[in-house]
Amino acid sequence: MFDPHEGLEPGMSVEAVRVEGLDGDVAAAGAELEACLVADASVSRLDLTGATLVDVEVRELRAIEVVAPGSRWRRVRIAGGRLGTLDLQGADLDEVELVDVRVDYLALGGARVADLVVAGCAIRALDLPNATLERVAFTDSRSDELDTNGLRARDVDLRGLEVGDVSSLDGLRGTTLTTLQVERLATTFARRAGIDVRD
Repeated sequence: MFDPHEGLEPGMSVEAVRVEGLDGDVAAAGAELEACLVADASVSRLDLTGATLVDVEVRELRAIEVVAPGSRWRRVRIAGGRLGTLDLQGADLDEVELVDVRVDYLALGGARVADLVVAGCAIRALDLPNATLERVAFTDSRSDELDTNGLRARDVDLRGLEVGDVSSLDGLRGTTLTTLQVERLATTFARRAGIDVRD
């Protein structure tokens, strides 16, 4: 059972609480959250720049923008909700789950990610430039645009991700795809290379 805690502030440290009362613009850069629940928040902007989240669950978050570059996430679960932007550029993520979340723009540029599960998510644009991904799996998810420029991948399973467009073939090294995905991507990259593909 979590004790209720009202709001978040920059640099604050909270443990074993249910964070309540988040709305409008929430500034929590450098905050430390451990063993916490954040539920049913509706915010314009949530600033978690450089924050540390350990054993945190976020339920049904509605946000125009979540900004968390350089943050550190360990055993974090985001379930449900609707996010305009989720900015995790340069973040360090370990054992993170995204479940049934809708995200317009998920930015993981330069992030270090291990043991990430993305399930039942709809992501309009998924940016992974210069990110390092290890042991990542997608199930029942889709992304209209996937930026893989400079991506370093190891044991990344994309078979459960329906992809509209991929920016770089080289960035797919270290990933697993279905035969159908490969066929679709081959046509896309052939056309980009100036090859006339027709039946």
